[in-house]
Amino acid sequence: MDLRTSKNFAIGAMGLLTRAGESLQSVLLLLFRLHWGWAFYLSGKGKLLNHERVVEFFTSLAIPMPGLNAWFVGGLECVGGLLLLVGLFSRPIALMLSVNMLVAYISVETDRAALLGVFSDPSAFIAADPFFFLLLSVMVLAFGPGKLSLDYLVVRIFGVELDQIIGSHSGSCCRNVKPLLRSVGGA
Repeated sequence: MDLRTSKNFAIGAMGLLTRAGESLQSVLLLLFRLHWGWAFYLSGKGKLLNHERVVEFFTSLAIPMPGLNAWFVGGLECVGGLLLLVGLFSRPIALMLSVNMLVAYISVETDRAALLGVFSDPSAFIAADPFFFLLLSVMVLAFGPGKLSLDYLVVRIFGVELDQIIGSHSGSCCRNVKPLLRSVGGA
């Protein structure tokens, strides 16, 4: 095998691996969204159904307005989990849930220590309760929900992201659909 043939083989193999990896992206994102979206929903539902206990816990953490925050966090996790599950308004909800999980890390003393020591003791950071919730939120925020989502369908059908449908726009949002498809894991 000469150098030119080896180079072509390497380029072809890398292309094949890249396409194979990209074909798994949406499936992996879907599996994460299904599992952790449901977990978010259950966590939020638990907070809503056990409001008084959550208020007591938030009070012990010195969270301001614990009653209101208990309702807000419970609702955010419950509704946000369902939205992540189906992949609808994924990036905005992932941003809100990421902030929510960072607040969860900061509010509990042991989790705060784990967050601040993420590089010196990563196992404590990973073992903290908010870790996988934060991981999912950041993954969806960074990569979008993937092709197996309602966000992707909206972009394919209407050529516009949901954020632009509900927000004010001048009509220029529909000019180039390809960047929109890329943002939710398509094209």
